[in-house]
Amino acid sequence: MPIHESQLRYMEYIHRENDDRHHTDSEDAYQYDLLRLGDDRAVAESVKMFGSSLPGHLSDHPVRNFKYRFVASIALASRAAIRGGLNSERALNISDLFIQQMDRLSTVEEVKALHAEMFAFYVKEIKALHREHVYAKPVTQCISYIENHLHEPIRIATLAEVTGLNSTYLSTLFKKETGQTVSGYVLARRMEAAENMLKFSSFSYAEIAAILAFSSQSHFIRVFKQETGYTPREYRNQFFVTPEEAAAARALIPK
Repeated sequence: MPIHESQLRYMEYIHRENDDRHHTDSEDAYQYDLLRLGDDRAVAESVKMFGSSLPGHLSDHPVRNFKYRFVASIALASRAAIRGGLNSERALNISDLFIQQMDRLSTVEEVKALHAEMFAFYVKEIKALHREHVYAKPVTQCISYIENHLHEPIRIATLAEVTGLNSTYLSTLFKKETGQTVSGYVLARRMEAAENMLKFSSFSYAEIAAILAFSSQSHFIRVFKQETGYTPREYRNQFFVTPEEAAAARALIPK
């Protein structure tokens, strides 16, 4: 159903009568500018702005109203993080995961708490970037390619094509700059991803093995045990985070 001019006029009238207004661009942008810089003050600013009555009325249902606001806010937050230097795919994947969590919430306070957690997460990501070593461009290209292709086999010849360098030289440069071989770095990133899936998802071991391009479930289990000291089953049994535990952790975030 199209929006009619009469609807807009009526909304303007109601806001004028109630002395309501939306945040100005400068008021709204400040929190995202702080996030882009990795400034911890972004979290407190986001709590203040998200709890304000000024962002507008998007739904008559209170929880749905804040959920709509959450989606709008995280869209801007993810773009601010990308402008701050965060890998775009990583920034958008973070956004997707937080929206999925938000979709399961049932109270306004839970949505507010998750919004603060979301801002804190992006700020932490930007701060980590600032602390990282500045790598040579070919190494940065390799890391970006690896991050986006953990689901498929990654060969040094492919990375050489991506960077335009000789495979031997690229291997030497990568080891010199990161302290790890290319294969060691790829394995470390796959183990990190596997740990997160075991902690936060219900993917089976076979599914995780397939997602992370291991040749078989048994191969994944053997490598995971070698690298972490746990079998995947032992790791999940010890570290799995239930939705209830995640909600309890969010409840500890200052409102």
